[in-house]
Amino acid sequence: MSTAWCLSLLFLTLPVALVADIDPGENEVMVLKNFKPIDASHSTVKQCLWFAMRQYNRESEDKYLFMVNNVLQAQLRITHCLEYIIDVEIMRSNCKKISSNDENCVIQENSRMKKKQSCSFLVETLPWNGEFKLIKKQCEDI
Repeated sequence: MSTAWCLSLLFLTLPVALVADIDPGENEVMVLKNFKPIDASHSTVKQCLWFAMRQYNRESEDKYLFMVNNVLQAQLRITHCLEYIIDVEIMRSNCKKISSNDENCVIQENSRMKKKQSCSFLVETLPWNGEFKLIKKQCEDI
């Protein structure tokens, strides 16, 4: 009887604990750990960047794929998920979008075709579930 009572108590308190993490005034999830720098070589940063670049290239009207030239910084915030801000420098590659194989792409060397952008991506993820979502993308020519 004691085990059943404990399980009942757990299931009754779990919704209260989940609701306690939500700010009713803002209807937003509370921040458990604010943005802090994280090493750009971390595997989840790499996954988020790969996802963000895939989305960037899908949405871009450019005929060529863009590639990361330099990761400037990465930051992590913990809420109901992991949120990464990744600041990068990207450049146009020599591969057209219609190409299905981007493994042999290199950054464009032709001076007339060169294009460089500075981008900041905000990616929300639950990497253990394979879930990634590009929340915000801000890019400008440099």
